[in-house]
Amino acid sequence: MDAAYLFRVMFRLDPPSASVEPDTFETTLRLPAEPPGADGWLFFQQALWRGEVADDEYMQRVASDRLGVDIESVSFSELRTDEAYLDALETKIADDLALFNADSVDEVLHQHLGSSIHVRDA
Repeated sequence: MDAAYLFRVMFRLDPPSASVEPDTFETTLRLPAEPPGADGWLFFQQALWRGEVADDEYMQRVASDRLGVDIESVSFSELRTDEAYLDALETKIADDLALFNADSVDEVLHQHLGSSIHVRDA
């Protein structure tokens, strides 16, 4: 199983004793998705809403911690996954729909990831 959350992040370099040009950079941050049921697997529920970052400040801190730079902006791109991970995720969500206050797995996925799920061949 393989899956990752992809985010577009923008950061600026402002070194104290030099100048850089350009000083603003944009890159893709790939955060591995924890296996369904493991600690951290509910990241999508905590960080995303309808395919967007739910809390900009929180995600800027997460991105900053991972990249070691101050983040100016962050946006969610997609959950990139294989079929095995998506199947396991759907099964785990179905086990406890009440946790998500939803009536179906599709509702949960849409509420948090919108249409931003990209399934790729293994």
